[in-house]
Amino acid sequence: MTWEFRKGACGEYELLLEDYLNGALGSSEKATVEQHLRACVPCRAAFENAAASVRLMRLAGPSDGPGPAFARTVMARIRAAEDRVAERMGVWQPLVRFGWRFAATATLVLGVLVTYDAGWVRPAQRGANGARVAAMTDIFAPDPGKAPASRDEVLMMEAEVTHGN
Repeated sequence: MTWEFRKGACGEYELLLEDYLNGALGSSEKATVEQHLRACVPCRAAFENAAASVRLMRLAGPSDGPGPAFARTVMARIRAAEDRVAERMGVWQPLVRFGWRFAATATLVLGVLVTYDAGWVRPAQRGANGARVAAMTDIFAPDPGKAPASRDEVLMMEAEVTHGN
C-alpha cells in the first residue's frame, strides 16, 4: 500500500482536489471527484493531506495569505523543478550506468585473473627446491648445440662470447 501513496494523485484529479475542498465544484463534478476518491488510494491520500492543510490554515485564522491559485502555482513550480532535475539526470544517466557496468566487469575480470594467477585453476609446476620452474631462453641467441646456419648467427655467437668477457 505504501507504493500507492508514493505514486501521488492522478493528474486530472489533482487540480480538482483544491476546488473540491473549497466547495467550488458543481454537483456533477463533485460527484465525479467523490466517486474517484473512493476508488483511488493515491488521490484519497492526497485529499486527506490537503484537507489537513486546509484545517491548519483555518486554525491559523484569517489573513491576507495565499489566494486560490497559490496551490496551483506552487505545484507548477515544483513540477518544473522536477522536470529540470529529471532532464539533467536524463543526460548523464546512460553514462553513469555505463560506468557502473564497466566497474563491475573490471572487478570480475580482476577476480578471475587473480584466481588464475594464484594457481587455483591449474596446479603449480614446482621444481626440486619448491620454486616454480621457468624455461629461460634467449630468442635472439642461436642454439649453441647446433652449427650456425648463416653469417648472422656467427656474428651473434661472437658477440655473446665477447660481451660475456
